[in-house]
Amino acid sequence: MALTGLQIRLPDWRAGVLERWLEAERDALVLWLPVALGAGIAAWFVLPDRADWIGWMLASGGVAAAGLVLAGGTRAGRVLLVGGLTAALGCALVWWRAERVAAPVLARPAVVAFSGVVERIEPLPARDLTRLTLATEAASGLPPRVRVNLADGDMPAGLTRGARIALRARLMPPAGAAVPGAHDFARVAWFARIGATGRGFAPVTIVTPGEAAGSDLRQRLSQHVRSRLPGSEGAVAASLATGDQGAIPETDAEAMRRSGLAHLLSVSGLHITAVVAATMVVVLRLLALSPWLALNLRLPLVAAGAGAVAAIGYTWLTGAEVPTLRSCIAALLVLAAVMLGREAITLRLVAVGALLVLLLWPEALVGASFQLSFAAVTAIVALHEHQRVRAFFASRDEDWGRRALRSLASLLLTGLAVEAVLMPIALFHFHKAGLYGALANIVAIPLTTFVIMPLEALALSLDAVGFGAPFWWLCGKALALLLWIARTTADAPGAVAALPMMPRGAFGLMVGGGIWVLLWRTPVRWVGVAPVLAGAGWALATPAPDLIVTGDGRHLAVRMDDAQLAVLRERAGDYVRDLLAEGGGADGELPAIDDMRQARCNADLCLARITRGGRTWRVLATRSSYHLDIADLTAACRRADVVVSERRLPRTCRPRWLKLDGVTLRTSGGVAVSFAPLLVRRVADDHGSHPWVRPPAVMPPRGRENDQPRPGPHGKTVR
Repeated sequence: MALTGLQIRLPDWRAGVLERWLEAERDALVLWLPVALGAGIAAWFVLPDRADWIGWMLASGGVAAAGLVLAGGTRAGRVLLVGGLTAALGCALVWWRAERVAAPVLARPAVVAFSGVVERIEPLPARDLTRLTLATEAASGLPPRVRVNLADGDMPAGLTRGARIALRARLMPPAGAAVPGAHDFARVAWFARIGATGRGFAPVTIVTPGEAAGSDLRQRLSQHVRSRLPGSEGAVAASLATGDQGAIPETDAEAMRRSGLAHLLSVSGLHITAVVAATMVVVLRLLALSPWLALNLRLPLVAAGAGAVAAIGYTWLTGAEVPTLRSCIAALLVLAAVMLGREAITLRLVAVGALLVLLLWPEALVGASFQLSFAAVTAIVALHEHQRVRAFFASRDEDWGRRALRSLASLLLTGLAVEAVLMPIALFHFHKAGLYGALANIVAIPLTTFVIMPLEALALSLDAVGFGAPFWWLCGKALALLLWIARTTADAPGAVAALPMMPRGAFGLMVGGGIWVLLWRTPVRWVGVAPVLAGAGWALATPAPDLIVTGDGRHLAVRMDDAQLAVLRERAGDYVRDLLAEGGGADGELPAIDDMRQARCNADLCLARITRGGRTWRVLATRSSYHLDIADLTAACRRADVVVSERRLPRTCRPRWLKLDGVTLRTSGGVAVSFAPLLVRRVADDHGSHPWVRPPAVMPPRGRENDQPRPGPHGKTVR
């Protein structure tokens, strides 16, 4: 290597190969800007503490400095410089954002009486609940913002946004991941500045009235749609119109998830696109009726402007959630390209949309919504930008039969590409993915876009003059067909692929390799297949946990010798059972451990024997608050390999290998254990020192009900 001033140059043959490749890929280089920013954001979430965050920014700065001195003045040098600075910016940006939104969080569960101003009302008819977001008063000693669920029967009449109410509620800190790999609501609540969640009790008193009744257009529209279409059809129709999913029965919501159609329920790019396209078509056709307007105005430009107004209005109507805002931004970028006479949908526009979202909401990167939507859009655009695909599906002069088959093939190929890209993301976040989603979406997406949404819009428009009923009937039949597709697909044999907790490294390899394949244009792109396959192999080779324990120690699932998971408490709720099933890669109802022949249980203790790797492991768990004889407990612990309890066990309880009592679990969080090979994964290992793990806490008000002892399950008092 030759040193020239401050520049270090590579040998000519290496520099030539690298520069020729980057020159061939020059149009794709800008697409990596949001990837570099996202890498910095992801590093902040993955790395455990501030020392590592600072180390990442220094290392990224070193890469940028290398761009100045290594092959300076070349395209490779500029790539290193911009990429390094952007990666450092991403880490700094999300760190600053996390500190900027910092707000007090409740220290421990408490039953308190307080008053607050209603910021948001979310009806959940399917659960007979209404969710309220309240801004509390400083004198209450509570976090500034709390979220409370109220039974519909406890809701005061005439409650609207802006009202000040007084109520009593049981509040608790936002719950983190209960088991490794589970959803971390504490992280979501931190960025939403929610410091406590819980359930309110009657009576709820309106101290000061809020907005005028009926002023919430979104709520009124949802109620109107459900009044015109009862049952599940009306609930789905309300979701399409306003984004309100609270009325969808859980059975139908689960069917939509299992069939790969859940994306139709949340307002996203599909819905925004349908609204914008319909608006543009209607405006264009109406304006074209006037010869003067057709001759003197650029009608496509006017139609694009109307589409932009429709996109903004629909986003506001559906609550302006971050996923909807993201889709709106992308739609506005496409419309801007149309107005400028540029190609409407390209990977550059997708990259600009992703960059804007990450700059405004960097925390969105780790959410499933961001990953699923941008992965799907990127896959679709990259597929149809490929020269061979574009040539095969280009319009041509042929009979309608061949044209229909070509369109069907386009839908099928697009669906398969999207399913392939989305499956690792779905398995990482939800531990399951629908296998027949591509086939179901071939029918469901056109049905929703070209039949259901236009019929619903027409029915709502004609309701103003009293002629909407026939179109509501047609819309209901189309929605019934959509739900039938979801239920039939969900119930098909092998409809769902279930996978236990995926290692972050495996997910990172698949995502990184997938991005490499999608963004580059030259044959070098296929190098990305190697990390995708490596990540997939790693994920499939990761052993399913044999023991899963929630962070409070109350619930656990044990994998018996027949590979079936069994839960400790027969009365465990659906949420807990689903949580443990997903963590263990199981699909279906989990039986109680009492029914397993490898377990012996009484009211206070359960002992399960598990054979793995030629050895029998003995797992002992407590499941009551009764007093246990210390001598008997000590002897039982000595015979067990693993002991699990929600209570603090005495020091004399010494199992052969692992003790997971209340004291240990408060530090480790939920735990997943594999016996062959021997592997322990803790929630704390994934969280590090991020601010929502040990947030600035507020103590619950003293002298209230929270300081009183609580009755145990059998009438005994525990503290």
